Amino acid sequence: MLKMPNESRIDQLREEAWAKGAVTGHGVDVANGPIPRRPGYYGQPVVRPPVWTWEIPIYFFVGGLGGMSAVIAPGALLFHHLDVARTAMWIAGIGSVLSPILLIMDLGRPHLFINMLRVFKPQSAMSMGAWILAAFGTCVIPGLIALELHTLHLFSGAIDQILGVAAAILIFGSATFGMLLATYTGVLIGATAIPAWFLHQRLLPIHFGAAGLGSAAALLELLGHRIAPLNAIGIFAAIVETVLLIWLSVDKHGVADRAIHQHGSGWLIRTGELFTGPIPLVLRFAGAIPLAAVSFLFGALVSRFGWIAVGKVSGRDPESVFASQE
Repeated sequence: MLKMPNESRIDQLREEAWAKGAVTGHGVDVANGPIPRRPGYYGQPVVRPPVWTWEIPIYFFVGGLGGMSAVIAPGALLFHHLDVARTAMWIAGIGSVLSPILLIMDLGRPHLFINMLRVFKPQSAMSMGAWILAAFGTCVIPGLIALELHTLHLFSGAIDQILGVAAAILIFGSATFGMLLATYTGVLIGATAIPAWFLHQRLLPIHFGAAGLGSAAALLELLGHRIAPLNAIGIFAAIVETVLLIWLSVDKHGVADRAIHQHGSGWLIRTGELFTGPIPLVLRFAGAIPLAAVSFLFGALVSRFGWIAVGKVSGRDPESVFASQE
């Protein structure tokens, strides 16, 4: 039987609908028409996939590492681990410098980052992220300077006491903005229309925060601070990442989430989760702290690249976009 041309079939469907009030049989196959099923609308994706380059996943990694190092610093001070606090603040300070550099490299022009600070939009995760990053650097750098001056006792009397109080206040401020910096990136990508991202919008901030916390503890351990609290933080972060690996391995959303479950980019995420979850957890219980730390840092970096890759695949898949809206 010869295939009826699309226009003729459309006319037939109209007449049948008018006469019977219903249409029987098949409609028109538009697989090769102006609105193809897979490529999207007129050959374009339904939503715009992310165009971020390598700078952004590294920014996610550095921001999480630096932010959570600032969270560890006040805890170290409270429990009289001054050496850990100083190292943690140095890591946070380096992170506060590298993060805007990476953002500017991705944006291409420095004034674009400055323009993001011209407005304050609480409803915009990107606007809030720029302000969080700026506030984080404003607390970390002066806090680090005050802490070093107070520790070295370059001044005496009232000035030294003022430096100590200022260092404490700025370090606790750094911890507040550091936690926000480490987790807002998960909120940022979860607030988009990319199916693989917004379907996990509640999971992503927890995942990014745990990865940042575990990375901060791991780096501090590799820098020579082998203390029980850091090992406990490493175990906690590895347990959280192991649970998240199990959660991500369950296919709950079908077609809408196939970028994670049916594509190589999804394996990149699960590989990262494997190196931040079960592997470092086993290594820590076996006493191999340096190997566990290296494993976690590697996995945290890989997972960041994995989430960006998954977003690009998911954004180019119109079937996933439509299925996610059902």
